[in-house]
Amino acid sequence: LAAMVAFGVWIGRRQRSSADFMVGGRDFPWWVILFSIVATETSTVSFLSVPGIAWGSDLTFLQLPIGYIVGRLLVVSLLMPRFFRGQMFTAYEVLNERFGGWVRRVASLLFIVTRTLGDGLRLFLSAIVLWKVVGIEMEYAVACLGIATICYTFMGGMRAVLWTDAVQFVVYMVGAGIALVVLLGQIDGGLTAALDLAEVEGKLQCLDFQFDLVTPYLFWTGLFGGAVFAIGTHGVDQMMVQRYLCARNQRDASLALGLSGPVVLLQFGFFLLIGTALYAFYAQHPPGAAFGPKDGDKVFASFIVDHLPVGVLGIVLGAVFSAAMSTLSSSLNSTATALVNDVYMPPERRDVDDAARLRAVRLCTVLFGLAQIGVGICGRYLDESVIGSVLGIQSFTTGIILGVFFLGIFTRRVDQRAALLGLLAGLLVMTSIKFGTPLAWPWFALFGSTATFVFGILASVLLPRNRSSTR
Repeated sequence: LAAMVAFGVWIGRRQRSSADFMVGGRDFPWWVILFSIVATETSTVSFLSVPGIAWGSDLTFLQLPIGYIVGRLLVVSLLMPRFFRGQMFTAYEVLNERFGGWVRRVASLLFIVTRTLGDGLRLFLSAIVLWKVVGIEMEYAVACLGIATICYTFMGGMRAVLWTDAVQFVVYMVGAGIALVVLLGQIDGGLTAALDLAEVEGKLQCLDFQFDLVTPYLFWTGLFGGAVFAIGTHGVDQMMVQRYLCARNQRDASLALGLSGPVVLLQFGFFLLIGTALYAFYAQHPPGAAFGPKDGDKVFASFIVDHLPVGVLGIVLGAVFSAAMSTLSSSLNSTATALVNDVYMPPERRDVDDAARLRAVRLCTVLFGLAQIGVGICGRYLDESVIGSVLGIQSFTTGIILGVFFLGIFTRRVDQRAALLGLLAGLLVMTSIKFGTPLAWPWFALFGSTATFVFGILASVLLPRNRSSTR
């Protein structure tokens, strides 16, 4: 933790302006952007929860990143050119050009609320490990990780976030590899025995071509639901778009995003292999207190704390915290940038100097960090898998914002009023689906974007034409 804070502060020591803080000078090479994209979406939720999925079920989770690859390629072709028209700071400036300020502000606020809730739960999951190792109260564990991340994000801005992301990607992958080697060494028969047991138990299934709207990890759910979800998370989510805006040019940003899909697929496969090995390990060495069906998030964390030798334990804990901080720091910077640029001090305000904008974005970084700490402390009251809760929250509004982007790209008749009504209708539809149906979360983005798009078009047809509100 101390090393990451020190490194982040050192890397960001030269930033002097709000543009440096928010987009890091726009001079990053593609491979740093690639590592940052992967590290940002691979929080502790992925590091700890994905192995828990394989431990409790099978490998069908891999069908989801197949759709992620398709979605990213569509972002490269449809949306990436729009982000490199001028000197943008947020994804929602595209909406401002098409619909005006109100649509931009509402979309940005939806992103801010969703990101704060989802990443607060990611912080909670990271703190579980610190709590188990050190034995301090959960509230202090959450605060410790949250404050450490706030420190280097506040001091170093986006330059510190991107470079620490790249380092953290290497750290957590090395840590996961070491943990797997130690894990296999403690299984009688090693990897062969683990795979044999998994095959007998039916845990090596990767593809399931059944179709329903309730089961989250099916092939068609992953392909279509996952693709639309990826278009939303990597095409209209400020946390990812901000990375592209830090690249030297559109080509480098597109290369980084396109390659990130296969890297994430391989990474998830590796994490699922760890979960398969954990199943064999605990079959041979039952824990003192048996894990329940809802304890998948805790299985890998318990092995790390209880069964890794001294020294190795420290390395893997560093990996866990690296996975956590890479996502949290990105979240703090992107939410602060969105609030200042889209809501509080948009660039079109000429009465605000750059020093004031820099102070504002730094203050917002601290405030959002404290808000995520608060959400993380409340995470202990969840009664379901953290990864399901996090992805469910994220996909709830991702589709709605994506639907507004589609209205701007594929229609000319829809004006600001119709876009806002479509957005409101999308929120009502998704609220009804989330709390009134058993629809699996990977479908949320598809249903939300479709509802927003359709109701936006209907509103444009039914409302009297207002030419002044369409750009």
